[in-house]
Parts: sequence; structure tokens; C-alpha cells
Amino acid sequence: MKKVLKRIFIVLFILGALSPFVLVAYYWVKYEYDVSSLVDYKPEVTTRIYDKNGEKIANIFHKKHRYYVPFEDIPPRIIEALVAIEDTTFFEHSGVNFDAIFRAIIKDIKARKMVEGASTITQQLVKNKLLTREKKISRKIKELIYSYKLEHELTKEQILERYLNEIYFGHGYYGVKTAADGYFHKKLSDLTLKEMAILVGLPKAPSTYAPTKNYEISMGRANRVITRMHTLGWIDDATYEKALAESPTVYDDTLTQNRAPFIVDEVARRFRKMGIDDLKTGGYEIYTTVDLRLQNAARESLKYAYNLSLQRIEKYKIKEEKELQKAAEEGNDEFKVQDVNVSQLNGALVSLDSKTGDILALVGSVDYKTSSYNRATQGRRQPGSAFKPFIYQVAIDLGYSGATMLVDNAQTYEYEKNGEELKWKPRNYEKNYKGLIPLREALIHSRNLATINLVNEIGLNQLLGELKKFNIKNIPNDLSISLGTMSMSPLELAKYYTSFSNYGVQVDPHLIYSIDQGANTIYEREVVEHNITVPTQSFIMTSILRDVVNRGTGRRARVRGIELAGKTGTTNNNVDGWFAGYSPTIETVVWFGNDDNSPMYKRETGGRIAGPAFSTYFTNVLNLYPQVKRKFDIPKGIIEVKINGKKEYFSEISKPPRGDYKDKTEDELLF
Repeated sequence: MKKVLKRIFIVLFILGALSPFVLVAYYWVKYEYDVSSLVDYKPEVTTRIYDKNGEKIANIFHKKHRYYVPFEDIPPRIIEALVAIEDTTFFEHSGVNFDAIFRAIIKDIKARKMVEGASTITQQLVKNKLLTREKKISRKIKELIYSYKLEHELTKEQILERYLNEIYFGHGYYGVKTAADGYFHKKLSDLTLKEMAILVGLPKAPSTYAPTKNYEISMGRANRVITRMHTLGWIDDATYEKALAESPTVYDDTLTQNRAPFIVDEVARRFRKMGIDDLKTGGYEIYTTVDLRLQNAARESLKYAYNLSLQRIEKYKIKEEKELQKAAEEGNDEFKVQDVNVSQLNGALVSLDSKTGDILALVGSVDYKTSSYNRATQGRRQPGSAFKPFIYQVAIDLGYSGATMLVDNAQTYEYEKNGEELKWKPRNYEKNYKGLIPLREALIHSRNLATINLVNEIGLNQLLGELKKFNIKNIPNDLSISLGTMSMSPLELAKYYTSFSNYGVQVDPHLIYSIDQGANTIYEREVVEHNITVPTQSFIMTSILRDVVNRGTGRRARVRGIELAGKTGTTNNNVDGWFAGYSPTIETVVWFGNDDNSPMYKRETGGRIAGPAFSTYFTNVLNLYPQVKRKFDIPKGIIEVKINGKKEYFSEISKPPRGDYKDKTEDELLF
């Protein structure tokens, strides 16, 4: 009987010992094990947007924030640290370490609980990528089979590459490169041993060991990694002691790190226009033309001018309320106070490199959180008098000069609209007339009547034909062209103004300098130029616009220490306020107005509301880049003449007066 029982026990023991292998064989045959998602590994990768100086503007991703790093770019020390703490025999086993499994089982039995894991790096990768997290024996068996299959499809190096790009490292960071950038603001190659140890210690329990949450616990885990490396003889005593003593600085950043939301939105819009639909997952590196420091300066300048306007309006309203009260006391019931909806007031600013068209700064509202609508690129408003320089440039190209006398008097124009006879009687903003006025002074002081008479003198048809060279869209075929009644965005106006700021050569604006995907560059910007006029004629316009800033309607745009040129623009009833101008190298357009197209406060002209934003911006430009060019070049072929003690510029096209012109008066120069 004892012999029978002994044989039964032996059979049961053998069956018990073989049962795991029987189960594995059963699952191997029953299920398909597809490891193609790891063999042909193409994870979702975060797109990064940079400014022109290489500073990161933002991360863009779908669900998982991941930077990809190929194996050859992973420092060997990271591999050593990972293998030391997670899977010392990684390079020896075939995906499953049975010795470790049996050791873990024995320890678990002795402790009567789970005290030690036995998963290899390969198993951890399989568990994270191919399986659910359910704690069942069936999942564990599948994990073993998947791991074995994967080891026969990939090299050890390929498995490590996939592991270090796939695994979660806490704080929303997937992959070791992402974690290095997020926690330490470093490239992998710049990490210290302690920082590497922190990272490889994270996958076991990312929430527990995340240094942004539990710094001391994270350091303790890192020290165990370092100690393990020292025990294995992989680092010497000096390296060991130095690493233990280090306390790295850890950053607690948001994942997107969006430092310029209007830029990010515009990049996304342009990607859609290019037909690229995987912006959030394609792992692009987008280098923009933006200068983050100038972007911040633009945002602050716009906000400053906005707040300044609100303060003025409040003062005006208090003053008007007092005047209204006084009028009521005097029995004057005709006095009215303008109803202004200040909650609708908003603005935009765009700044370009005049020579290349590179967008240096672009702000679409005074506060992105309140309104993300980009008025700089999508808002289309009338430029008003900011359009006048294009008319005057045509005149200068036809031979007019700053000294040419224009007629500044009132006229009434009759026209028909929808079968009805109507009359248009334009007037100057100052409500006065000069009779005769030099072209320079007419533009400096934005004289409407002189401009209309100039249009008539040139001839509307000829003017429209000449204006085509500026590539301006939707120009009206009537005299309202004199007052800038077509619609355009601030960015479009900035493009057109490069005709002046770039010495007669218009350039297309660019926001994206280059786009890289992996090792491939898929886009590089090219400077697109359109010849508008010759440098001498463009400079004559610049000299006039420089006077607009120095002593004309643009005085509030002045900045000490740098030459600036530009033009104000105010539309009927103060609906829009503009300032478009430039330094010798940078062009900037500012717009303000109410989003519902209602009038701003009646005293808020382009010079008053947009000028301060422009001047504040260029003050910041000088502070940030004191080496910036400060004086306009005078091109070859310009002739300087003094008239009434004032300097005037001429050329072979805009010829100086004949004979002895040095002491001639303006009345004697009617040519």
C-alpha cells in the first residue's frame, strides 16, 4: 500500500511540476500572438515648436506626450542603470528569466505575500504595449509567450529602444527623452548619473517615485539604483559617492509648455492648409521665425496701450458726465454723451523682419484667455488713412516729390446708388483747408482732401492700374480708395508695407522657417520677393513717413534713439485705429477696434490708441537688442535739397527744381 501511495505522489508531483508548461503549451496553440505593433513600432510622437533662437514654444500631442530617441542616441550609462535595477541578466535570457521567477515564487511563499517581481524588461514592454493590466494567470502566460516571440523578432538593442520610448515615466511623460526634458530640462547626453538613476527608477511605480510629487522618495529609489550599479562593479567608488551626494533640480512644468498660444494656433492652421493632418502625432520639429522675447514684448505693448485707452475713456466719460450735468442745469437738453461699449475693444500686433518677411511677433488679441480669435491674421478691417502711402507712392513713382504742391480744398461729389442721386462731401479731420500744401505735408498730416485731389490729378483709372503692382486685394473702383475703404488683416497690411520698409521690394510673410521629421527636412521657407519700385523712390516715401512720426499724426509712436517711419489710420466714426510703421530693419502693424464694428470713443484715433503700442514695442526692441540698426540708409541716387531751410529729397525720377533751387520758397516750386 505504501508503495502505491508513493507512486501516486510521484505522479502527482510530476503532473504538478509539468502543469505550468502544459498551460503555456495550451495557450501557445489556442491564441494568436501578434507582436507587429512592437516590431513595426510607430508610436504617437509629440510635435515641438521652437522660436528662431531654438527656444521651445510648445509641445503639441494627442493623448501621450512622447519624444522619440533612437538607440544610438541613448547614453550607455542609462542602459547600464536600467539593466542593473530591472533586469541584470537582460542580455543573457530569451525574454523570460525562469531563475528569477522561481526565486520570486520561493520568496513569495516564505513571506506569504507578493514581495518580489520577476518580470524582465521584455516582459514589462509586452505588458505595457500588448496586454491589459488584469491580474490573471492567463495574462501572465500570454506575457511569457509574447516576450519569447518578441525576443526572436527583435535584437536586444531594439527591445531597449522600444522600452525606453514606450514606458511611462510619470508626470505625463512617455519615454526617457521626454522625462529628461520635462524633469531636468536636459538632453539625454547632458544628464548626470543621479538624474539617469532617477529616470530608470520611475517605471516600477511612476506616481510614487515621480520627483515632482515625492522628491525624497524618488532620491531614495535613485540611490538604490546607484548602489546596485556599484555592487555589480559597474561604477567605481568615486562615481558612486558623487552620485549619492547629488540633489538634482527638478522642474514641474505643464506638458504643453505653451508660451505663445497665438503662434501655436497659427502653426496648426498653416499645417492644415498644407494638408498635413498628423500635427499632434507626427513628431515634427517646427522652427518658426518668431522671436519669443519680441513676442512677449508685443503682447505686453498691446496690453499696455489697451489699458491706457481704457483709462482715457474713463476720464473722458467722467468729464462728459460733468458737462452733461452742467448742460442739464442750464436747460440744454441737446447735449449728448457717447455710449461706448468698452468690453468690445480689442487689438492685434504683427511684427516682421523687413528684408525676409519673417514674422517676429504675432499677437491676435489683448488677452488670449479671454479671446483666442486671431485678429492679426483673420480679422479684416478697413485701414483708413494707413492706406494713403500706397497712393502717394504711385505719385512719387510718376515723378511727384515731397515738394510737389497739392490742392487742399473742399469739393462735393455727386454719384448714384441704387437709382438714387447722392452727394459726398469729404472733409479733413481737422475740419479746415490749406488751399495749397506740399505733398510731404499732406501725408504727414493725413489731409483727406489733398489726397482725394491727388487721386483726381493722377486719374482714377491710372491709379488703379499702378496700384496692381502692390498685389492689394479688393481695391474699390471709386474715390473712396483715397480713404482706405477696402478690408484687410493686419498681417496683410504688414506684407504690403514691406514695399516701403524694404526699399521697394515687397516680401511675403513667413511664420515657419523649417519643418523636420526625424532626420528629414520636409519644408524650408524661401524668401519670395516682388519688385514694386526702385530704392530711391521708396526712400522718398520713407523720408515722409519718418516725418509722420517725428512731427505728424504719428508723434505718439516716436522712440528716442532710433529712426522710425509710419502712418496712422483712423476710419469713419473711429471704428478702427491703426499704426503701420517700421525701423531700418523691423516693420510693425498695430490695430485697435471694437469686435462688433461699433465706434470706439470719438477721440481714439489711430495715433492715439495704436501709436503707444508701437512705441512701447520698439522701446522693448531697443532694450532687448541694443545693437539693432537705428538709422535708415540713403540709397545711391538721392539728391538732397534745402527748401525754406528744410531738407527735401529728389531723384532722377522725382527731379529737383531747375536752376538755383537752394533758396527757393514752396510757392516758387510749383512744378
